[in-house]
Amino acid sequence: MDDGTGEDAAGAASPLGALADLAGSWLARSAAAPERHTGAVVADRFDRIAWHDTYEQAPALRELAGELGELHAHTDDLLTDAFLAAYKAAPRLREPTGMAPSRLVNHRIVTALLESPDFAELHRETVGDPYAAAMAVLAQGTALRRMLDDSRPARGRDERAARAGRDAEDAADAVAEALRQAADQADEEGSVPGPAADAVRRAAEDAEDAARRAASDAARSLAAAVPGVRAAARGAVAKSAAAARAEAALMRAWGVGSGELERMPFDERARLAERLRAGRLADWAELIGRFRQMAAGERARKVENATGELIGVTLGDDLSRVIPSELANLGLPALRAVFAARYAAGELMLYDSQGEQATGRGAVIACVDTSHSMYEAGPGGITREAWAKACALALLDQARHAGRDFVGIVFSAADKLRVFRFPAGRPADLTRTLDFAETFLGGGTSYQRPLSAAGDLLEAEFNDAARTRGDIVMLTDDDCGVTEAWMRDWNEAKRRLGFRVFGVGIGAPRVAAAGSVLAALCDNLRCVEDFTDVHAAADLFRVI
Repeated sequence: MDDGTGEDAAGAASPLGALADLAGSWLARSAAAPERHTGAVVADRFDRIAWHDTYEQAPALRELAGELGELHAHTDDLLTDAFLAAYKAAPRLREPTGMAPSRLVNHRIVTALLESPDFAELHRETVGDPYAAAMAVLAQGTALRRMLDDSRPARGRDERAARAGRDAEDAADAVAEALRQAADQADEEGSVPGPAADAVRRAAEDAEDAARRAASDAARSLAAAVPGVRAAARGAVAKSAAAARAEAALMRAWGVGSGELERMPFDERARLAERLRAGRLADWAELIGRFRQMAAGERARKVENATGELIGVTLGDDLSRVIPSELANLGLPALRAVFAARYAAGELMLYDSQGEQATGRGAVIACVDTSHSMYEAGPGGITREAWAKACALALLDQARHAGRDFVGIVFSAADKLRVFRFPAGRPADLTRTLDFAETFLGGGTSYQRPLSAAGDLLEAEFNDAARTRGDIVMLTDDDCGVTEAWMRDWNEAKRRLGFRVFGVGIGAPRVAAAGSVLAALCDNLRCVEDFTDVHAAADLFRVI
């Protein structure tokens, strides 16, 4: 009730300025609170675009997000962080104090992933590669699910801290509202009625209490540990690193370069990886890789019409092979004219050498036996077929580097044959390469059918492009006869077209023995019994 003095019976009037100072100082502290982030890994918009594009292209990622989201909150943010940790060149985590309390579990999980001993190895395979980073996340899916399950108690504390923070924000809004109402009730002299002033004071006190509770809950949340997260993270990173390493090795073994992979759409790359992992030769990718590496080394040693082993001294005018005593004549003015005369007459003393046989220029044709016996395994569990196919793929590389056509002929019995052509003028199609490597016909063995097909191809090449000196490589584990008439035609074709035939008896010494049919057909023949040995065919890559 008003007693005529201008003061309310419920309390004394207060100056508006003093109340504004009281509320304003607290509101300023509240406004100065750090921004709360939902992502643990610092990222720019380009990183996030990479994540969103990959997420849209990867059904498996969306499926994982759906599975995790059914049982846990904020899993989309966790998957984003796991992806960015693998994708970014130098992933950097935010300070936990800058995180929204509801995302602190995500921060702990990603921290454990980054601190795992195998993370550096994983990162080498995934950095800058959205596909590889996504595959790493998928490989970690089971462990992420387990870590989220183990984090339920900590998630509860984080949620309480988040609610306390929201209560503090609501209290701050209440202070601002009480101050606004007090300002509306102030008189001309700036005095605020007692009830309004008390409302401002109470709101400020309540806000202060809410802020203290929020700070206390946040401190407990930050200090909370999640048992088992570090161990689970170590296992997850080790598993994903092994998977990434295996896939990278598989791609390299099949000659798929990183540049080609980067240009490949996500779904196409996923299908390719699955095919390579599930293919018949997936277990021998390491053998294919070693064959290709060996062939590359032998190419560096290959000699074409150049000097080789020294066998004596001869006469001629090749200044690159002049012996030192002849060169000494150039140092004496009186003998320089003699040197010039001997050079003009082609009578300089030169080192004589025996060069390696000139390499071919026509197509390289690999005839690969795929009869039933080629299933037989040798040392290391490697089959005869695997060794033959790995050698043939290395020959494909050899032809590409030399600018020559390559043809793969898969054969078995006389009625079973498939031809795979790889023209030099076009990139080798990976799908066709895989089809060639995976084709297995079964049945018996016929020499005449594949060799006749190879001869016909070289004949057509000669007629179309006037190219001769092709090379045929026969890879087989079986011996079979040929007719006398066919043999006469074969020898005539070899003479006319100038091609060479190399034979490899795989796991069967009798096939490459003197007097065998294969020995009669081939200019160069060897036998391979240790299928882990890629160097048994090394000289092929020096002369083909």
